[in-house]
Amino acid sequence: MSGLRVRPAESADFPAVARLTVAAYEADGQLKGEHGYGEVLADVSTRAASGEVLVAVDEVTGALLGSVTFVLPGTPFAELAGPGEAEFRMLAVDPGAQGRGVGAALVEACVDRATGLGCTAVVICVRAGMADPAHRLYSRRGFVRSPEKDWTPLPGVDLLGLRLELTRG
Repeated sequence: MSGLRVRPAESADFPAVARLTVAAYEADGQLKGEHGYGEVLADVSTRAASGEVLVAVDEVTGALLGSVTFVLPGTPFAELAGPGEAEFRMLAVDPGAQGRGVGAALVEACVDRATGLGCTAVVICVRAGMADPAHRLYSRRGFVRSPEKDWTPLPGVDLLGLRLELTRG
């Protein structure tokens, strides 16, 4: 996406990443009735120690527009990834930047990272009933339902597994 750059988050970015992530999840209604997940989202330093936090920034203004956490199997934030798979979590786009391709750029950065590491697939989970734009984004990129990855971490929180097969080339 023109005018947008995805890069690894630096520690100086962590407070802004925390604010943006919590704001995006709240705007999408994903924190209603949640007990403690907002604190998990805001703890960017722990995420960064367990995986790679990537940020999308506006190349002109330098404004932080979105973030995502990329993880590999066996790491503390991996929920779904098995051998040979990569996973991304906590994709968040500033509500004011939605529609600019920020989410797509972050997804693509994760797919590129997984491909570069020789992974065979990228797996993610989405909350049942999550906003349609997120489902469309993943579908357009080629993610398909993977029911064997579905799970329920808390009563009433149903997560649907999605998978993108990667081709080696």
